[in-house]
Amino acid sequence: MRSLLMKEGLEKAPHRSLFKALGLTDEELHRPIIGIVNAQNEIVPGHRHLDQIAEAVKAGVRMAGGTPIEFPAIAVCDGIAMNHMGMKYSLASRELIADSIEIMATAHAFDALVFIPNCDKVVPGMLMAAARLNLPSIFVSGGPMLAGKYGDKRLSLSNMFEAVGAVAAGKMQEEELAELENCACPSCGSCSGMFTANSMNCLTEVLGMGLPGNGTIPAVYSARIRLAKKAGMQIMELLEKNIKPLDIMTPAAFRNAVAVDMSLGCSTNTALHLPAIAHEAGVKIGFEDFNELSKVTPHLCKLAPAGDHFIEDLDEAGGIPAVMAELNKLNLLNLDVITVTGKTLGENLQGVTVKRPDIIRSVENPYSKDGGLAILWGSLAPDGAVVKKGAVAPEMLVHEGPARVFESEEEAVAAILGLKIKPGDVIVIRYEGPKGGPGMREMLTPTSAVSGMGLGESVALITDGRFSGATRGASIGHVSPEAAEGGPIALVREGDVIRINIPENKLDLLVDEAELARRKKEWTAPEPKVTKGYLARYAKQVTSASTGAILNV
Repeated sequence: MRSLLMKEGLEKAPHRSLFKALGLTDEELHRPIIGIVNAQNEIVPGHRHLDQIAEAVKAGVRMAGGTPIEFPAIAVCDGIAMNHMGMKYSLASRELIADSIEIMATAHAFDALVFIPNCDKVVPGMLMAAARLNLPSIFVSGGPMLAGKYGDKRLSLSNMFEAVGAVAAGKMQEEELAELENCACPSCGSCSGMFTANSMNCLTEVLGMGLPGNGTIPAVYSARIRLAKKAGMQIMELLEKNIKPLDIMTPAAFRNAVAVDMSLGCSTNTALHLPAIAHEAGVKIGFEDFNELSKVTPHLCKLAPAGDHFIEDLDEAGGIPAVMAELNKLNLLNLDVITVTGKTLGENLQGVTVKRPDIIRSVENPYSKDGGLAILWGSLAPDGAVVKKGAVAPEMLVHEGPARVFESEEEAVAAILGLKIKPGDVIVIRYEGPKGGPGMREMLTPTSAVSGMGLGESVALITDGRFSGATRGASIGHVSPEAAEGGPIALVREGDVIRINIPENKLDLLVDEAELARRKKEWTAPEPKVTKGYLARYAKQVTSASTGAILNV
């Protein structure tokens, strides 16, 4: 046992005395010490209840003969941090989460770890830590929020952001907005659509790091507590068999995750997080892999914001195992990969079927024959850009229009809510990338305002920053290289024509090369927006969105 480093032998008597100060008995110290990494706090709705999940995990560990010891991880609520300075810290928190877990797990020589995340950057940050540490590990998330309800309409957080745009456009009264805000988020849990948090929890299950049900069982269901107990028990089997994250998170497992990502139409942020996690696991995946698998993977689910179904519906339909079983009909998955069940993916999927074909379509009747995400390249994005193709209106899949250029999210939002954007416009929001932001803010406010104002079928948005998983419409993010690095997006001028062709994976600025070269000579790098503290350090180390916005060591 690794924990013997801190509890066995004459010279460890002082250490044992400190453990006994925690109330631990000799019997507990003789057992494996299991770290319970809990991201619970009282500010993130998806994390408010994680103390209950942790208690269930600890019960499972004790039942299986281990001694659980809990320690915390930070978590940012992207919805609450949206459209102010706080959002600059969201993506940047991913690296801090991984680093802090590395510190705690190494300093205290845990034998194995159970990770309890739920929201956006916490899931990938913990997966990065698991790969880096390579101790026996298992994940159990807090689960998704239930969908809200207003009259006969089901709601999610994205409806609230879109309602702001509807009020600004005179399409909704403020009194109705006030009623909606009391209905949209009815329970704890990660927001109810296929936004970033639920995307990453579902893909954790596909990677093999979470038990079946991890991505979809609602937060308030008793089945989530039972799942947590099973995860606590299962970590002891993983420890006994010495099954570690790098045995599970193999190149084949990551390709499985990208394929399921395409079938679900997950958040565009998966194109940031999966490469970053893979990097920690010594695996290389990038935009090319996403594009390759998108072309052969059918889009089987349309969950909010792309459609009218929610994560609770996906769970009822059979969850992620059912999606994988359906995809396996096309031999798109590697079934030989090992998972935290101690079995292969193929063994896990035996007997699994789709229970509701209206939620999970068959491979013979998909929403489209290719995936829900698309990678675009071209003169505006030489290193690539990402769009949630499955949430784009058909009339916007191919679009050409004049650029409306804004140097920040705030400038763009002011113009949108000020009714200065017209049908056909292509909104360009730049200097919001990993370095330029810094922190690559998620921008749900402008995309939702556009949709709420009825412009989602006629206006495109392009940025070197990110859009939320709750975003729908022709919203193209992660444009690389970013403006702060002198990428072509820095050279766009008001009125330049931009051509978008999502079926052909193209994003082009229709300005001749000589003119762009002249503009490039005139361009100078802007002064940093933040000059002290963590963000200043982050901006100096962070790499391009096309490489997962990982940090240079």
